[in-house]
Amino acid sequence: MSISAKDVKRLRDMTGVGMMDCKKALEEAGGDFEAAVELLRKKGQKVAAKRADREANEGLIVASLSGDGKKGALAEINCETDFVARNKDFQQFAEGVVQIVLHEEPGDLDALNGREHRDGKTVGQAVVELTGKIGERIDIRRFALLKSDGGRIVSYVHPGARLGVLVEVHGNGQVEDAGTDVAMQIAAMNPIATRKEDVPEELREKEMDIAREAAKNEGKPQNIIDRIAQGKLERFFKDHVLIEQPFVKDSSMSVKEMLRDAGIEIHRFVRYALGE
Repeated sequence: MSISAKDVKRLRDMTGVGMMDCKKALEEAGGDFEAAVELLRKKGQKVAAKRADREANEGLIVASLSGDGKKGALAEINCETDFVARNKDFQQFAEGVVQIVLHEEPGDLDALNGREHRDGKTVGQAVVELTGKIGERIDIRRFALLKSDGGRIVSYVHPGARLGVLVEVHGNGQVEDAGTDVAMQIAAMNPIATRKEDVPEELREKEMDIAREAAKNEGKPQNIIDRIAQGKLERFFKDHVLIEQPFVKDSSMSVKEMLRDAGIEIHRFVRYALGE
């Protein structure tokens, strides 16, 4: 049967799939729009399966906060190329996903994929459809949700959306400004913990062992090796623990001193770097 350009355009507007694919689907479905949509969905599933082993290390880091600032969500949505990461449909999908994380609080990726996305489809089904439409592997890699009873969540997404941070801030001081400064600090300096006591014991011991061995190799006296190792551990903390780090906006003070002056405390943070 003959398929009109008007019908092809209508199906294109309904699905967002390319004109030639829409025409072929309508021809195969004998002009039945519902059957053609189903055929395109099946094509999307085949594309998704075909690309399941492809690397998807590009994409976006997206964040969203509740209106009262008590809850924040962060998500990494991946694709294969930076070109697709700039695609409007991909960006809208990523923003939709982080909103679902924020409002529905799924416990894991399986739960997230089972949540309703829109038009009666689940997030997982939406991934498959978007894969078929765009022609690249699409993957929701990870997400985080922070909630605060006595404080606020502050978010920061670095320009380009390849790096994002959530921070839980407490206090009555400069919560928004200083909280954003801390989030930018975390983005730039990638600390491993908020404070010294948060550093895992096995990592402390590893750093001490490395420092002891280095001191021995340098011929240092046995009775001062532990003291040398402890000093190197403190320097490790200064480099890698958030509140011990020099403040990036004013290296004459530590983050701890900046927070004290701003009248706030940092309880925890989450940092996502694209493809990390």
